[in-house]
Amino acid sequence: MLEVNTIGLDLAKNVFQAHGADGSGAVLFRKKLRRDQVLRFLVDQPACTVAMEACAGSHYWAREIAKLGHEVRLIAPGYVKPFVKRQKNDAADAEAICEAAQRPTMRFVAVKSEEQQAAAMVFRIRDLVVRQRTQTINAIRGHLAEFGLVAAQGLFHVAKLIATIEDKGSAIPEAARPILSLLVEQLRALDTRVAELDREVARRAREDTEARRLMTIPGIGPVTATALAALAPSAQTFERGRDFAAWLGLTPLQRSSGGKQKLGETTRMGERTLRRLLIIGASAAVRWAMRKGSTGDPWLSRMLERKPPMLVIVALANKTARIVWALMARGGTYRTPAIAG
Repeated sequence: MLEVNTIGLDLAKNVFQAHGADGSGAVLFRKKLRRDQVLRFLVDQPACTVAMEACAGSHYWAREIAKLGHEVRLIAPGYVKPFVKRQKNDAADAEAICEAAQRPTMRFVAVKSEEQQAAAMVFRIRDLVVRQRTQTINAIRGHLAEFGLVAAQGLFHVAKLIATIEDKGSAIPEAARPILSLLVEQLRALDTRVAELDREVARRAREDTEARRLMTIPGIGPVTATALAALAPSAQTFERGRDFAAWLGLTPLQRSSGGKQKLGETTRMGERTLRRLLIIGASAAVRWAMRKGSTGDPWLSRMLERKPPMLVIVALANKTARIVWALMARGGTYRTPAIAG
């Protein structure tokens, strides 16, 4: 009797699809399961590999299924798509997951613990609140522009628009003032929430040993350091720093063929939050160097002399990512390179 070797599980809200195969890939079963049947079904299966796409809820299911003695594999959806045959449906997706999991060179996503997911929530929520604040600021700017009232870009200059709304003698029609005041109240409430989240991030940065070490790297502050500690997988997942930078999407997109190397824009793969934070930190470092006309990093000075600023920003973010991997993998703190001469 053939024994199941790999089960591809297509996750859903209510009805899941399971696809079982033996070691040679032969299909043993295709089965629909309600949410409350999944664990009961898997507990009766012999210990095997259970594969799922990495998506919302996948880490929860991975932890629960691992408790039953199975080996759990999470696969990025982009790596599963090439294995879907013709029509896309739940059964085809489960089969594709099963086939992808059996490939010897397949790359898998590390399963996160509840503590890791909880630590990451502060950054997800902060991103949400910051986006809401930006939307509110844009709404205030747009509405006041209808009355010919504009201000320079930047969070600092919004205070001028708020003062105009609250000034009874301004040119804003009285019918519009109460409505605009609602946006001002919402903006202040969002500012308060962002400040609370920033204080929480700063507290975590002080208490986390790894975050303190990462903050010794130029361009990395409390937000980026704690985000790296919470969101990045174990440094042992990557063989070298360039693999970590590639996972973040900070390497060029290749369209090479026929022995000709063609490199394009950055791939933008991996963790978007970390990539954005590293780009922001690198952008601040480059702007500071351009404003001062000099920098303590000879590599950055040479790059600014030869390359456009945006390219230097991405290159610096890539370099920072490699340094981050080195510190996470080997310990220690960052030491500023010595200036020759």
